[in-house]
Amino acid sequence: MSDPYSQSRNALSQAQHAAKAGDFEIASRWAKEATKLAPRNPMAYLLLGDIELARSRFQVAVKFYREALRRKPDLIAAHGNLGLAWLRQAEYRKAAESFERVLRLHPGDATALLNLGNIAQAQGQLEHALRYYQQAIEADSNCAEAYNNAGALRFAEGAIDEARALLEQALQIAPEDLETLNNLGNVLRAAGKLSEAIHTYRKATTLYPEHAGSWNNLGNALLDYFEFEAGIAALRRAVQIKPDYAKARGNILFAFNFTASFSQSFCLEQAREYGRMVQQHAGARFTSWTCVAAPKRLRIGLVSGDFHSHPVAFFLENLLAQIDHSKIELFAYQNSQKNDAVTDRLKSHFAAWKVIDGKNDREAAQLIHDDGVHVLIDLSGHTAGNRLPVFAWKPAPVQVTWLGYFATTGVAEIDYLLADEAGVPENQRTQFTESVWYLPDTRLCFSPPDVNLPVAPLPALLNGHITFGCFQALAKVGDEVLAAWSKILMALPNARLRFANKLLHDSAIKAQFSERLKQHNIDLARVEFHGAVAREAYLAAHAEVDVILDTFPYPGGTTTCEALWMGVPTVTLAGDTLLSRQGASLLTAAGLGDWVCDSEEAYMAKAIDVASDLAQQARQRSELRQQVLVSSLCDAPRFARHFEEALWAIWRSKL
Repeated sequence: MSDPYSQSRNALSQAQHAAKAGDFEIASRWAKEATKLAPRNPMAYLLLGDIELARSRFQVAVKFYREALRRKPDLIAAHGNLGLAWLRQAEYRKAAESFERVLRLHPGDATALLNLGNIAQAQGQLEHALRYYQQAIEADSNCAEAYNNAGALRFAEGAIDEARALLEQALQIAPEDLETLNNLGNVLRAAGKLSEAIHTYRKATTLYPEHAGSWNNLGNALLDYFEFEAGIAALRRAVQIKPDYAKARGNILFAFNFTASFSQSFCLEQAREYGRMVQQHAGARFTSWTCVAAPKRLRIGLVSGDFHSHPVAFFLENLLAQIDHSKIELFAYQNSQKNDAVTDRLKSHFAAWKVIDGKNDREAAQLIHDDGVHVLIDLSGHTAGNRLPVFAWKPAPVQVTWLGYFATTGVAEIDYLLADEAGVPENQRTQFTESVWYLPDTRLCFSPPDVNLPVAPLPALLNGHITFGCFQALAKVGDEVLAAWSKILMALPNARLRFANKLLHDSAIKAQFSERLKQHNIDLARVEFHGAVAREAYLAAHAEVDVILDTFPYPGGTTTCEALWMGVPTVTLAGDTLLSRQGASLLTAAGLGDWVCDSEEAYMAKAIDVASDLAQQARQRSELRQQVLVSSLCDAPRFARHFEEALWAIWRSKL
């Protein structure tokens, strides 16, 4: 009969075999048998810890790792896996202590350095995290996860080129790693390398067909690529795999805005379905709050992933500078790790600035609730970086959506949507689950660019022909838009079109878009294509454009305001939704109501008509910047007073 140690080794071998096969119940039984036969053997306890870690029973795993270390205090694997067990429970201090013990026993351990980076990143210590990832790479040049994590971190910080290099290195080591494929796809999409991004996402969906996130990413990229049916199909596949996937559901709602193919009643019901889903997953929402019922100052929370160089910030900055802090106290909840000079300027206007990126919805809602916010404002709607599921917890007694989106959120816990009457006429208030609260004059206040760029003379006077411009996302340029533009160009044989968009750097995108233009009988010899440039150069490019042709039903927003500031008016078509009336709202606020058209025929007629009196267009161009700056569109002090009054009135209406 064999001795107990031999029997223990045999039991441990059986346990390891079962664990490798994923049969954790049998593995645990054999490992426990091994501890009975050889109680002083740390390896059986280590395996028991690993089994419980794999089963996500982290506290039980901790107990077994400690038993292993009691028997062998310098067992590196036990320290490392104990750190993982603490990390999975967000016990960051304890996890760090375990990984630091590994480094004392084994200096330069790449896995320990990697996990210390993960801990630092989870705590928002991004510089420390990047340093640890770099040390992990130095310790092990084949540590693909360190390259991936460093790449994802640099992407979040806006360093596109560096992120791409790191992620491509990770894929050289692990060509089929799911997370790296998706991270690289995201970087390529942000860089305007859309065809490469789609190829990368397709590889991910082929290798991992049941991974909802990859289908979501592919769907978004296909929408950018003008493939609406395929894009929505991919997003719906993501929801089919993961029915509670809020991001994918929100992306479907966002996609509806690019086309007039879906009825308002259908879009509203889909939004309500989203709201019911996030409500169901929110758990028990808050029903009492810590904020003072009759405050001297209203505490206003702003939730956004766009507190950086982004259109949301361009409409926010001047307003914040004019807020009366004796009446309003501002709290920022940033759902992003990206910071730049704009972020630094915005921070100066807030009493508190808190990062909720990395916190789950319950944690973020609890943080906001504990801050005693009176009115919580969503600045994103169903755009990227939103945290709408947090609002379903009702962390503030009054909740509002404004600025960054242009349709209903569908979230029943959001009480109000801020709008103006040009954007939402009285008969269209039923398109929202929120109650519409009207701001006087305009719902948006534009912050003019902080650059010294004079308005250029009308280029048509020198060129001898009118140049129409489009600085919009190409996905907004639908077939109906191209059909209208084709008719305008036919009526004006010398007129030209100038496109500028980052996707036009992609030769495949440019070729496909060119083919679409030809299908609409638009002569490519009359078209200029330009890729992305820095913001100042983009603004300066308005010197080459006489008139902007707006897209529909998804018109410009920031691009319209920037063009006006550069002296270039926009011909816009007003539809029957908040989004499709966005151009109408902005131009009305700027005093250019005569550039707002109510039909495609009127839109084309206006574009053709402006070419008939270049002297008048030149006069208007020279005066337009000053007209816009004194209009309600840029009158930040006036807008701030209206904004404050609206928030106080909303608060009092809920008492």
